[in-house]
Order: sequence, then structure tokens, then C-alpha cells
Amino acid sequence: MSIKNIVVLGSVNQDHTVQAPRLPTKGETVMGHRHVLARGGKGANQAVAAGRLGAQVDFISCMGDDGFARDALIAFEADGINIEHITLCENHNTGIALILVDDNGGNCIAISPNANNKLTAEVVDNKQDTIAKADYLLLQLETPLDGVERAVDIARENHAKVVLNPAPARPLPDSLLAKLDLITPNETEAEVLTGIKVTDEASATVACQHFIEKGVKEVIITMGSQGAFLYRNGQGTLIPGFRVDATDTTAAGDTFNGALLVALSEGQSMEDAVVFAHRASAISVTRMGAQTSIPYRHELDAIVELELK
Repeated sequence: MSIKNIVVLGSVNQDHTVQAPRLPTKGETVMGHRHVLARGGKGANQAVAAGRLGAQVDFISCMGDDGFARDALIAFEADGINIEHITLCENHNTGIALILVDDNGGNCIAISPNANNKLTAEVVDNKQDTIAKADYLLLQLETPLDGVERAVDIARENHAKVVLNPAPARPLPDSLLAKLDLITPNETEAEVLTGIKVTDEASATVACQHFIEKGVKEVIITMGSQGAFLYRNGQGTLIPGFRVDATDTTAAGDTFNGALLVALSEGQSMEDAVVFAHRASAISVTRMGAQTSIPYRHELDAIVELELK
């Protein structure tokens, strides 16, 4: 089996997660009962997921010149990630995410991007050789859009497959959408990008057709407990996930995206890749934190008792 190269471009955050019985309303203080300090950021989470699950991963990102960044580099390398393309930005702090999680696994998140805002087109230009060698480029939207667009252009020029996880959701130019091989929003992100409220297969189909009309080749809308809706070649299929008791859904989507790219890079069909990604994501939601929740390949291979929803 020939394993292909994945390049992930995106954010790194230091995550502070507090678990409480419920999420507070505006102006309210809720007493929590658990605190986890962990590495996060959508880009880093997806790179870690891909690395732990066996892929060859180059990670392009910007971090501060702080102790957290130095510790993160050691951890990334241990997870099999090539760290040569991570830039440490002098006089900047690494990104921070404040995460509140309720006892049902729901969450709300506030982010201070800090060094993530330095991942601009100018920085990406200096990584052209790395992106040019990629088979897959995986991106998100926690870093400047001009850097994302430049990376996509480089990937397209060199015939790499371009996958965008459009999170956190923001309006995107048609020129960018037209260059995507695959887009992977959740229901909320799909609604922001298409104006269509996704609640079931019928509405997911309409949202996917909107993306296709913009030039995106394939679409996967993750739909929480319902599973993932795959739209390709003019047809949509809802692929169910696995039944687990969720503790914390932080990084579940990132785990899904990283795992999906691993399976595709190994030559699995898109349908099988979605099931593989569901399995990894299901394990992640049973654990607290972002990268602390992401499973290793041996854990996926060992767990066979997960049930489809």
C-alpha cells in the first residue's frame, strides 16, 4: 500500500476546558467540576489526528515564542508530524481557546488567535515546496483567509487534492469554493455558507447542490447524531455514525477530518473513509479536551464493539 503525503495548514491553540453541569447564560457564573489544559487549534487537531492514525503529515502553522509552543513542538513530533514548517513568531503568544463543556458533551468556545493571525499569504509563499509535494492539502478557517487562498492556489497548481473544513464558518468567495475538491462543513457551517438550514437528508441535499453549483467537486456535511451526509456524482448518502456516550465533543469534527484524509490517503473508498472517520470521532467524544481526546491507530484497530446509530 502506498501511503500519500498530507499537508495540514492551520491554527494552534492552547485550550483551557472547564466542564460544568450546564453552559452559563449571559452574565451568569456556573461552578465547574473539572479543568483540562491541552493543546488544541483546528489545524493542530487535524494534523495530530492524521499523525496518530498513521499518515505522513507536514504541518504548516504559526505559534508564539512561548513555553507552550516549545512543548507543543515536542508533542507534535512524537505524534509523527513533520514540524519543520511551523513558524515561531517573535513577540507573539500562541493562540488561546477558552472552552466550556456541559455534562451532556455540548460546548461553547471563545478564541484569541494571537500568532495564528501571522499565517498569511506571505508566510505560505515560503512553504511552496512543501505544499507542492502534497497529495492532499487540508485547511480550516481559524487563520487569515489570504493564507488559505494562497495555499489552495499552490496546491491546485501542483495537482494536490484540496479539502476545506470551513470552520469557524465565514462567507467565502466563489473563487475559492470553485477550487475545492471536497468541503466538510457541519450543519451550522453549511447554513452559514449556503443560507439553507440543514436538518435532514432533503435539506442536506439542497445545501450540497449549492456547493456543487459553486464548483466544489464533493461535499460531506457532518450532522451530529444523524451521521454524515456524503454528496458526490449527483447523489447523496447519509452514512450513520457510531453509538457512544459523549463526554466532550471538542475536536470531534477535527478528528473526523484528520481521520478521513488518512483513510483516503491509504486508498480507501470515500464511503469507507467516512466510516473510518466516524469511528475515530466516536472515540474522541468519550474523552475530555482536544488533542487529549484524539485516538491512536492501534485504538481504532482494537475497538470493534462500536455500534452504528
